[in-house]
Amino acid sequence: MLKDMLIKNCMNLNLKGKTKEEVIDEMIGMLMDNGRLNDREEYKKEILKREAQSSTGLEEGIAIPHAKTKAVKIPSIAFGRSLEGVDYDSLDGEPSKLFFMIAAPADATDSHIEVLSKLTTLLLDDNLRENLLKAETKDEILNLLLDEGKVKEEEKEYNNQNFTVLAVTACPTGIAHTYMAADTLMKKAKEMGIAIKVETNGSTGVKNRLTDEEIKNAKGIIVAADKNVEMDRFHGKHVEIVPVVEGIKNPEKLIKNAVEQKAKIYKAQSGKTAGSSGEKKGFYKHLMSGVSNMLPFVVGGGILIALSFMFGIKAADPADPSFSPIATLLSDIGGKNAFFLMVPVMAGFIGMSIADRPGFAPAMVAGLISANNGAGFLGALIGGFLGGYIVLLLKKVLRVLPESLEGLKPVLFYPVFGILITGVLMYKVILTPVVFLNNGMTSFLGGLGTGNLVLLGVIVAGMMAIDMGGPINKASFTFGIAMIAAGNYYPHAAVMAGGMVPPLGIALATTIYKNRFTKDEREAGKTCYIMGASFITEGAIPFAAADPMRVIPACVIGAGLAGGLSMLFKVQLPAPHGGLFVLPVMTNPMMYLVAVIAGSVVTALLLGMLKKPITE
Repeated sequence: MLKDMLIKNCMNLNLKGKTKEEVIDEMIGMLMDNGRLNDREEYKKEILKREAQSSTGLEEGIAIPHAKTKAVKIPSIAFGRSLEGVDYDSLDGEPSKLFFMIAAPADATDSHIEVLSKLTTLLLDDNLRENLLKAETKDEILNLLLDEGKVKEEEKEYNNQNFTVLAVTACPTGIAHTYMAADTLMKKAKEMGIAIKVETNGSTGVKNRLTDEEIKNAKGIIVAADKNVEMDRFHGKHVEIVPVVEGIKNPEKLIKNAVEQKAKIYKAQSGKTAGSSGEKKGFYKHLMSGVSNMLPFVVGGGILIALSFMFGIKAADPADPSFSPIATLLSDIGGKNAFFLMVPVMAGFIGMSIADRPGFAPAMVAGLISANNGAGFLGALIGGFLGGYIVLLLKKVLRVLPESLEGLKPVLFYPVFGILITGVLMYKVILTPVVFLNNGMTSFLGGLGTGNLVLLGVIVAGMMAIDMGGPINKASFTFGIAMIAAGNYYPHAAVMAGGMVPPLGIALATTIYKNRFTKDEREAGKTCYIMGASFITEGAIPFAAADPMRVIPACVIGAGLAGGLSMLFKVQLPAPHGGLFVLPVMTNPMMYLVAVIAGSVVTALLLGMLKKPITE
């Protein structure tokens, strides 16, 4: 079967690419030109998505980019070679010379996946790699790789053995790293004289599943995984959880640690699974689950609102002379729907991260209650955690029920009692103090008056950046609107400057300090330019939620500076919204731009200093 997947037309013994992306494009081109793909761009998107999770540049000069997607027409392997080597972000930092690009259809059969998976493990053989580098023709390459004796699945004698170490390997696509990690661990364990059994969670399912008896008798367990695997079964055992690449890179260390029981004892939480060890745990993990799922609503809704301003700041209002039905449509879709949903969605996915699927409904209802009753972002944040942990409590309490009622728990008991208890607590406990905070801030601002315009500007602008769309932000915005109604146009100019700086400063920071942000954050940063220019502070929420201790102070300082400068320059703004689109109706618009730019630059510089470089 391998001979059908690896053809000479999809082989290149002298790649021209000098960079990782050039090599990827060159190899995708071979697959596309030979009718192996349906959609080049979709396939490349999936390849790059896999690379973003962790580089497929392995040690010993090998790179195995791979994807399983509907963009693949025929299961295929493209082979490329660069004798000079290419920097492919490999695990050992050395140039990659041998490239195998695996293209698996979304509905690939088990037999196809088995062949692809076993091919990746063959490359652990030193002699094979050396011969591939020396080969002068495509036929030689094919002959080396079509050795049926090597590609054939080897039966592993796992019956009636006592294993000192157990391992589980898993990668997101379940094609390459899963099996390479498994074979590397087994090879090293054999050299060390240690009995090991490895369970693979690959694309074709779980192979060599660990038994309860094996788990009971093992000294230590290694979980090398970048996706969720069953973990409750390891309760009470020494379990070391690492990314799958560690199984390939440091097998000896992992095996030694397992034998010496250096890992912490794992404590199971019913229904939980474990993924990549690089994944954040606890509060941060749950928070990021909510933020990442909220992001599309923030971006999509925010940009649609910004587009509606192109027809006029009040063009969405039927009573305004500039009324445009297109502006109303854009504003309704973006503001009344997408933006409205972002808070409940964030809460819902926080709850789901805490308590799995049963936690979603109670937490999302809590977020909706917060959105409808003036508690905003902060109330939803509290509600998300509240809903999730209430369901966890219900799971423990309802364990006493007979096993015959087990099927009713997720469809009846968890949603009914979860929503009821969460809703009661939101209405009776959470809403009052959060709404009180909102009203208190509004009263505080109203009492400041205009005696000290610069100080007032610093305060109202800084408040716009504290919770970015939440009650404090809304209190400041409401104060600005009230001042416009009273004929005082200075404060709202500062308010808007403060609301524009957080997304603009973050966007600038993601451009200047790329190594301080993840790839997803850098992409989201681009949309923050548009949101900031349109006075949509909510564009900064995902960044603030992910790293509040650094992002919020940087944004508040930059926003406060912009607001103070706006007052110092005596800028007046009669329009309630619009960002840079309402510059023509301002007084002293050029100095207003100076104020906003200064605040944004300060925020960006502070983020560059406060945030630490990250590794993706």
